[in-house]
Amino acid sequence: MSLFALIAALLLEQLQPLSSRKYLYRWLSGYVNFFQQHFNTGQHKHGKVAWLLAVLPLFVSVLVLYWLLYCAHPILAWAFNVLILYLTMGFRQFSHYFTGIHHALRDGKLDEAHVLLAKWRGIPSQELNAEEVARITIEEALIASHRNVFGVVVWFVLFSAVGLGGAAGALLYRLGQFLRAHWGENESELGEFGGFAQQAFYLLEWLPIRLTAVTFAIVGNFEDTVYCWRTQASSWADSEVGILLASGAGALGVRLGLPTSQNGQLLDRPELGIGDEADADFMQSTIGLVWRSVVFWLILLLLLTLANLLG
Repeated sequence: MSLFALIAALLLEQLQPLSSRKYLYRWLSGYVNFFQQHFNTGQHKHGKVAWLLAVLPLFVSVLVLYWLLYCAHPILAWAFNVLILYLTMGFRQFSHYFTGIHHALRDGKLDEAHVLLAKWRGIPSQELNAEEVARITIEEALIASHRNVFGVVVWFVLFSAVGLGGAAGALLYRLGQFLRAHWGENESELGEFGGFAQQAFYLLEWLPIRLTAVTFAIVGNFEDTVYCWRTQASSWADSEVGILLASGAGALGVRLGLPTSQNGQLLDRPELGIGDEADADFMQSTIGLVWRSVVFWLILLLLLTLANLLG
């Protein structure tokens, strides 16, 4: 059932992208800001309490609702899983930026690519040349595809495998990611309040990011992926993201990382990957890598489902 829920959610998101997702994020921002305003004292322990109070009610509610629907009829529970996946997973959350930048670079419209990349990242991009735009866009796409698709799928399947229904797992991962972005990456203003949000997301991300890297190795260049993962990932500021980017660069045979200009200064970044400089053709290869990875996971889930039925 989890396999068919994933397929249904992917098809639904491709055919009818969720145009109202920004309103969902707006509501969620207000929700987490409530706990920040009432619990933020700059201390780690209060951040832990706020995280638990923000996550557990939603998590338990989804878990209970799934079981109530399952008791009523399994099809209702399946439809609920599809709905939660539709809300938490999807390529369309980032693909319009990637596609627009890809077309702009291919047509030689660097200024248009600058505007789109700046909107996507929220960081001015006018100082970047075409190679830097392509390189950073590939990096953003690898991270976004993992966090919007692969990470959600891992936790959905894990919860489904233990009989808890996948919806709660998908929600837990995206809530952890959301709170880490809002609390864990704002240390200058929140002090140690966001420390637990960072720790919680590290635990939620540990297995998915390694499974994504292994998948890149299988569907891409295996030897280069393993080499870059082992020798380069730890040099990135965030070693977990370094695993993802190094493995993706190795699978594609492209050079990522490297110093770039930002706000008039040279941002020093280690080199990831081996091979050629990034360009529009490698952006097309990135799309292929992500879709091959999705198909590989679906085939693997199909084989596991068949094995379970035959067993």
